Amino acid sequence: MTASAPSSPARAPRPGAIYFIGRVILRPLFWLLYRPRIAGRGNLPAHGPVLLASNHLSALDTLIIPTSAVRPVQFLIKSSYFAGPGVLGRCKRWFFTSIGGVPVHRTTGRDARAALDAGSSILRAGSIFAVFPEGTRSRDGKLHAGHGGAAWMARDTGATVVPVGLIGTGTARPLNHLLPGRPRLEVRFGEPLDLADLDGVPDGKARREITERMMAAIARLSGQQRSGSVNATSRD
Repeated sequence: MTASAPSSPARAPRPGAIYFIGRVILRPLFWLLYRPRIAGRGNLPAHGPVLLASNHLSALDTLIIPTSAVRPVQFLIKSSYFAGPGVLGRCKRWFFTSIGGVPVHRTTGRDARAALDAGSSILRAGSIFAVFPEGTRSRDGKLHAGHGGAAWMARDTGATVVPVGLIGTGTARPLNHLLPGRPRLEVRFGEPLDLADLDGVPDGKARREITERMMAAIARLSGQQRSGSVNATSRD
C-alpha cells in the first residue's frame, strides 16, 4: 500500500475484550498445532509506540504475530472483511472492529491515506501496530520491495521500529511439526532499528532509507531472497 500523508486525524481503534479472550485461547492452541519457535521477544519495548514491520507469507501471519508478542498488536485488515450483508456481515464487522483491526482498501488515494492515518493514531496512543511493507503476501517465497507507508508512519510518529522475520508460515499445517524431519515455524523479533542518524534528513530521502533498512533487517531475520521488485502476485 502506498500513500501520501493523511490529511485528517482519525480516532485510534482499540482492541476490545474479544481480542484478549481470543489471545488467551489461541496461544495454547497454536502451541499445540504449530509449536512455533519464538525468538527476540525481549526486543519489544515494554512501553511506548512500536511499529512492527514483517514479511508476509500466509493469512496465518496476522494471528501468529499477536499470539507471539508480549503486548497487544493491531493490524491493517482488508476492508472486505468489514463488509457484507446480513447477519454474517454484521458479525464480521463486529469481530474485526473488536480486535482493533484497521480496514484498508487495496488502492491509493484517500482510502490508503485514511488507513495510514488510523495506523499513526494507534502509534500515537502508545500501542503496537504491525504492518507488512510488501503490501500483500508473497506467493513465490521471496521478499519483495517495501512500500513507503510503513516508513511514513515511523517518521510521522517517532515509533520504535522492530523488524519481524516469519519462517515457515506459508507452508505450515496443523500438527506438521510432529512428523519426522518437518521444521517448525519461527517468529523472530529483531533488534529495534537505529534511525537517529536520519534526524534532519529530508522526508522523502529519509522514508526511502527507512524502508530499505526495514526490508534488509526482515531479510536477515527471515532468510528470504530479496526480489528487488514490487509484489504483484497476490490479491490477499
